Amino acid sequence: MPEAREISRKHIAVFAFPFATHAAPVLSLVRKLSESAPDVSFSFFNTAQSNGSLFSKDDDFERVKPRSVDTGLPEGYTFGGNPQEPVNYFLKATPANFKRAMADTGLPFDGIITDAFFWFAKEIAEEIRVPWVPYFTAGPRPLLVHVDMDDIRARIGINGPEDQTLDFLPGFSAIRAEDLPDGIISGSLDSPFAKMLHKMGQMLPHASAVAINSFEEIDPIVVQALKSRFSNFLNIGPFILRSPPIYDSDIHDCIGWLNQHPKSSVVYIGFGSVITPPPHELEALAEALEACEFPFLWSFRGNAEEMLPKEFRERTKDIGMIVPWTPQLKVLGHPSVGVFVTHCGWNSVSESIIGGVPMICRPFFAEQKLNQRTVEAVWGFGVDVEGGKFTKDGTIQALKMILSSEKGKLMREKIGVFRELALKAVGPDGTSTANFNFLVDFITRC
Repeated sequence: MPEAREISRKHIAVFAFPFATHAAPVLSLVRKLSESAPDVSFSFFNTAQSNGSLFSKDDDFERVKPRSVDTGLPEGYTFGGNPQEPVNYFLKATPANFKRAMADTGLPFDGIITDAFFWFAKEIAEEIRVPWVPYFTAGPRPLLVHVDMDDIRARIGINGPEDQTLDFLPGFSAIRAEDLPDGIISGSLDSPFAKMLHKMGQMLPHASAVAINSFEEIDPIVVQALKSRFSNFLNIGPFILRSPPIYDSDIHDCIGWLNQHPKSSVVYIGFGSVITPPPHELEALAEALEACEFPFLWSFRGNAEEMLPKEFRERTKDIGMIVPWTPQLKVLGHPSVGVFVTHCGWNSVSESIIGGVPMICRPFFAEQKLNQRTVEAVWGFGVDVEGGKFTKDGTIQALKMILSSEKGKLMREKIGVFRELALKAVGPDGTSTANFNFLVDFITRC
């Protein structure tokens, strides 16, 4: 029998997407909501494996309780190396796995918060007559292109001219068709993932409210367009400023190493928790770093000794530090860091803005290319690598531009303005704070 204490509280179902870095920001939001709304409890529905990596044994589960959903993987499944395969199995299992897990709790629900990917939550919310609040963990521009996907397809066509601009969308005159994520007008349009994103764009305008990990001042024209499409569009970020990482220890003393270097002199390299550039690009990047002789800190996934040029670490030991983990937010906030070499995922872009550090962008998939184009052509505080891939000469050129030229100095000034806007947004009188308080009040009244 459910505890009387649980029954007396409002009870919110939370649906997490258990792949890449999606589940962690949703849990971060829910934990912060639970702190601000003590009369609300949350059931966090996610795969057991993902929950195991998010919740520690020391966590207090009183108001945010992890609950398992079926992965959809066949019995005896062995991972074959294709990262999309487990995603496809999981998507085939939805929404039945979430419905079953909700029923297994034996508890009533007063609302549903989900990763924005889960468009089917609209139908579940309607069935049980509760509000649905999706949370979009990327930026406002990818959100707008997903919501307006059908219009984009009608105007440009499938596999239309890559250089055509999207000037028919508010604030998109500098964005080209080639900057769009795969699955909108090119790529695998019929894949389960692409179909999910298409359906998401169609369903989000029907949500009770849409929350996003961004702030209104970062892209006012695009934000205004999204406000016109949603009932309640709530910019509540950069959320990492409201809820800093729980596990952010500096076990390799990166900060101590950075303390030894002058202001804006260090190259910081990090490609997130999923991406590793191909071998020939890693070699080109390493050769560029060695040739430039700028001090560098590299957060490296995998075996650096095997994947980087032979004896590279030995030759660069006086200028470089290569570690498997860095407290990235702290690193980007250190005054010695002068440039961030990044895949341009939204979390990294946000943390770079918070740190006031210009970017060299090498996007790989999803919305990263759109983020890169926005950083360079709209906001003006970053560059892409020449030709879209790391080469020795192109990387040297980009590093010198940001660290040694007047153009780089101007980029630092521009991103510094955005940094102040981000800090103000999450301050006591900021727009993100007001939007978060609205969300707290909304789920309390569900």
